[in-house]
Amino acid sequence: MAMKVKGLALAVVLVAACGSKHGASSPPAPTGTVTDVDGNVYPTITIGKQEWMVANLKTTKYSDGSAIPNVTADSDWGGLASGAYAFYDNDAANKDVLGALYNWYAVRTGKLCPTGWSVPSDDNWGALAAALGGEVLAGGRMKEAGTAHWQSPNTGATNDSGFTALPAGFRDGPGSFVWKGTNAIWWSSSDDPLSLPPTSRSWDVDTISTSTAGSPSPWEEGYSIRCLRN
Repeated sequence: MAMKVKGLALAVVLVAACGSKHGASSPPAPTGTVTDVDGNVYPTITIGKQEWMVANLKTTKYSDGSAIPNVTADSDWGGLASGAYAFYDNDAANKDVLGALYNWYAVRTGKLCPTGWSVPSDDNWGALAAALGGEVLAGGRMKEAGTAHWQSPNTGATNDSGFTALPAGFRDGPGSFVWKGTNAIWWSSSDDPLSLPPTSRSWDVDTISTSTAGSPSPWEEGYSIRCLRN
């Protein structure tokens, strides 16, 4: 993967034209909460017809109470064929703000999110983007504003959706942690069964554009999770 710059030129023009419209108000307040099996409490927000977590998942257990392996060794991560998680740089201090990074084997268990919630499909992510004005502008409206967590320039970030996307980076196939501060990448529950090697869909936002989009991603990579109410 490489840092996405989808629609950047157009997005910059549109932000210049519309920035005051989407940046005039503070982010909306969360509308609810949900608690995972570890006891972590997440605020939630309704965007369009969907209710989303306002923070990345950080559970260390599946919803049935079984443990998700915490794989720290770089050499072990890429060879996995089962679910696992890690905190960025294997540092638990990153847990509360950025959440955990999960491989797609954990996603496909169907047991990552709290009961009544699920990992959103590719279509769910697309519906979120559509509710926020389309893929060219939605990323800006999803990102936490400012540079407390995002590296500059954090282009067009207003968070007027209340989604509060944070740049948790990801863990690549060889096990390295990269892009903290510049990219937020989340798994979807949708795979690409005909791709070789097998891939599944992920969605991302980055610091240099206002866009969001889906793309195919290898199963061994570790991304963030945002759960969606069923």
